[in-house]
Parts: sequence; C-alpha cells; structure tokens
Amino acid sequence: MKRTLILLLFVCAGIVFGSLLGNITAGVNGLSWLAYGMNFGLTSPFVLDLGVLTLTFGIAFRLNVAVIIVTLLALVLGIFVSKKV
Repeated sequence: MKRTLILLLFVCAGIVFGSLLGNITAGVNGLSWLAYGMNFGLTSPFVLDLGVLTLTFGIAFRLNVAVIIVTLLALVLGIFVSKKV
C-alpha cells in the first residue's frame, strides 16, 4: 500500500512538472519541441439539468512531449524509491 502511494505521488508530480516544463519551453528556440502535443476530451461539457439540480460533466487532457518524458522518468524514479522503502 505504501509503495503504491509513493508511485502515485511520483506520477502525479511528473505530470505537473512535465506540464510546467512544456509551458515554459514553448517559446524557447531549441526546446520548443517539448511543448508539441495535443488536446483531447469533451470540448463542451455535458450538462444534465434536473430542475432542482444541474450536473455538468466534462474532461479534457493536454498531453505534450514534456509530460510524457517527465512522467516516465518519475515512474522509473518512483519504482526505484519504492523498492528502498
């Protein structure tokens, strides 16, 4: 259980830092390829109006090269760290 939480923490941190890295390097000449990616998901949210209650469902993913690379590195590092615990 503890190892799973450590892996989950590392993967979530990898996603956040990869997204940050992709946004930072978007305007840099030699590193702009890290920001290359695609968006997919529901472009407009699904709205369910029940009169008394309104529910809105939507999800969107923004993947870029930096997110994939940093998440894979974080996964490998997380596996290494979780073996030590």
